[in-house]
Amino acid sequence: MRFAEYWLREWVDAPGVTTAQLAEQLTLLGLEVDALERAAPAFSGVVIARIDHVAAHPHADRLRVCRVDDGSGTEREVVCGAPNAAAGLHVPYARPGAALPGGRRIEAGEIRGVVSQGMLCSEQELGLAEASEGLLALPEGVTPGRDFREWAQLDDAVIELDLTPNRGDCLSIRGIAREVALALGQSAQGPECSPVAVTHDQWLPVELMAPAAAPRYAGRVVRGLDATVATPAWMQRRLVRSGIRPLNPVVDVTNYVMLELGQPMHAFDLALLGGEIRVRYAEAGEDLELLDGRTVTPDAETLVIADDTRPVALAGIMGGEATAVSAGTSDVFLESACFLPAAMAGRARRYAAHSESSHRFERGVDPALAVMALERATALLQEICGGEAGPVTDAVDSAHLPRRDPIHLRHERLVRLLGHEPGDERVKSILEGLGVAVAEQDDGWVGEPPTWRYDLAIEADLIEEVARVHGYNRSPRTHPAYAAVIEPLPERRRGVDDLRDELVARDYHEAITYSFVDSDLQAELDPEAAALRLANPLSADMDVMRTMLWPGLVGALRHNLNRQQERVRLFEAGLRFPPTNDGGDVRQENALGLVAAGPVETEHWDARRRAVDFYDVKGDVEALLHAAAGPCRFEPASHPALHPGQSARITVDGASVGWIGRLHPALQRRLELTQSPVLAELAVEPLLEGALPAFEPIARHPSIRRDLAIIVDENTPAEAVVGAVHEAAPEELQRAFVFDVYRGKGVDSGRKSFALGLILQGFGRTLTDQEVEDAVAEVLGRLQADFGATLRE
Repeated sequence: MRFAEYWLREWVDAPGVTTAQLAEQLTLLGLEVDALERAAPAFSGVVIARIDHVAAHPHADRLRVCRVDDGSGTEREVVCGAPNAAAGLHVPYARPGAALPGGRRIEAGEIRGVVSQGMLCSEQELGLAEASEGLLALPEGVTPGRDFREWAQLDDAVIELDLTPNRGDCLSIRGIAREVALALGQSAQGPECSPVAVTHDQWLPVELMAPAAAPRYAGRVVRGLDATVATPAWMQRRLVRSGIRPLNPVVDVTNYVMLELGQPMHAFDLALLGGEIRVRYAEAGEDLELLDGRTVTPDAETLVIADDTRPVALAGIMGGEATAVSAGTSDVFLESACFLPAAMAGRARRYAAHSESSHRFERGVDPALAVMALERATALLQEICGGEAGPVTDAVDSAHLPRRDPIHLRHERLVRLLGHEPGDERVKSILEGLGVAVAEQDDGWVGEPPTWRYDLAIEADLIEEVARVHGYNRSPRTHPAYAAVIEPLPERRRGVDDLRDELVARDYHEAITYSFVDSDLQAELDPEAAALRLANPLSADMDVMRTMLWPGLVGALRHNLNRQQERVRLFEAGLRFPPTNDGGDVRQENALGLVAAGPVETEHWDARRRAVDFYDVKGDVEALLHAAAGPCRFEPASHPALHPGQSARITVDGASVGWIGRLHPALQRRLELTQSPVLAELAVEPLLEGALPAFEPIARHPSIRRDLAIIVDENTPAEAVVGAVHEAAPEELQRAFVFDVYRGKGVDSGRKSFALGLILQGFGRTLTDQEVEDAVAEVLGRLQADFGATLRE
């Protein structure tokens, strides 16, 4: 909702309230100010002038020499190149010494041999438009010499409110003024809306054929209008500053009344209507050409305004071209109706015809406004265009008018929800100021909401209104009546943020994806899990709940690869929704997913370019697992979404916690991925329980290293070999690791060679050679027994 500050101040007299204070008060009332701007940039020295004579420039074909009257008593000569400069035209005139927007100063000077005493201005030169084709023509009758900025009210401010959908009553100057006046302890003073004199008896019958959707429809015939006159400048200014383009005086009046009172209106050319007015639902096969030139076919759920032969308007949305008002219109039928929100919701979107009228009807228009708005519009039309008013036709179905049931507001409930007591008199004055009819009771009040407040229905609504108008910022500060308790955090437990920090440190970026995913992609990545299907999905590609994080991460990977991001490393910490073990329901689990593709490192002159592989991501996962409470293992296993031979199940203390592997080549082709990514996913909970840190003294004796080269079967995992070494060796073994793998000459086919490094160290004494040899012998014996290992010669 956009409006001019000066317009609002005509309704609320608040001379001591600045523009900034007014904007703050509106926001405190819950009418959030989204934008605040001046109607025009700063300039000075510009007055209204009348061009008295225009002559050709003696030395330039495209220039003219104008003599203008600026009210000073002395005619001034100005050189002008505007094509619309003509005698009798009133225009803005920048006198010598004037300051225009952008720091431009106007001085008297010679132009092609003729002295120009100032400048005649266009809208663009005054900062009122981005472009203009000539001088800004002002209406006839303005006084030369009057300050143009003051006459055009350019010191006005334009305020834009971001209203919530429940506050349709504030989509008008009247509604906003009512709120501001209440906050300032005043009463809103609007224009007179008294009935105009009826001077003829012509009227149109109105039949309500859908009263449950349109319980009220008022209309009036106005004859003898002069639709060729110009809309007054003051009205045009207000319309433009409210975001509405002036069209002609009849349409401008209906738009003006809508902005002023909140009642959408429409004017039909009476000569183009065929018989009485019927408010009904559209019938099969009916077409309607709208004012925007489009032809629509309303469905049976859409209200239309029809005459005896055809529909002439989409009710509450847009009028029809066939009965539109034009410059040749002399007689009109004014419409002022109440269409209920339930009947209007979604209809404008259905026909891509959202309008200011539909915006208001969808939120609720005061049913008591119809006749008042009709009288106001008639008075304005007669003031501008002349004409004679006929009697008002007011068709009402009282049984279907919106009802406002009384609401019981308990004193005890008010205090309990607010946390303080504003005072009985204050509560009553706030409610009455909102238009609520209040009756006092022993335990509180009973209030009947006004007709314009569709959002007041229950006790909590009235409590909210009291809090809002009283001022959230005026609520007293209170402290909790209990001491805050800090929950203890076990030393061995870490948080999810620690996992995030670890991955960010390893050059991953966090991704946040939807829990709703495409069922086809979900089935490709996790075919064994039955995903929960949504009854009302947001879109066709978000129709199931994810059972793992990979669908979202793969989608993010594809999005980045398609945009020339060749190196992608993403992780997500979020919820997954796998089915329960019995398959009857879903469970909610915290999980951590990773995806990596492209080069291991960013491109650098000193770095060898290599694509990320299984072991790179395995190292990242191991960094997450380093503090786990139990032993961690990567066990070769197959997963439907992963590459055979390049996938593993991740276990902690023997329990499965996740998967790691390269994406299956067939999936990569179907998803049209330009690179082969490596994926991992782990349950979060096992990662949070770590081993309790314990002190270990620094060894005072030297360590001893022994290297072994053993030959084992090709399918023997290195992790199993290292694990057997730890189990067989004495406690002096500090570390065992594989530092080389060899296949080739000297090693039989189907076999491979592991080079093992063993670090032994005693804390109480230096180990003897014999003790080291005995430890190595025990390790070799275990490896031979478990894996058939032999020493490589």
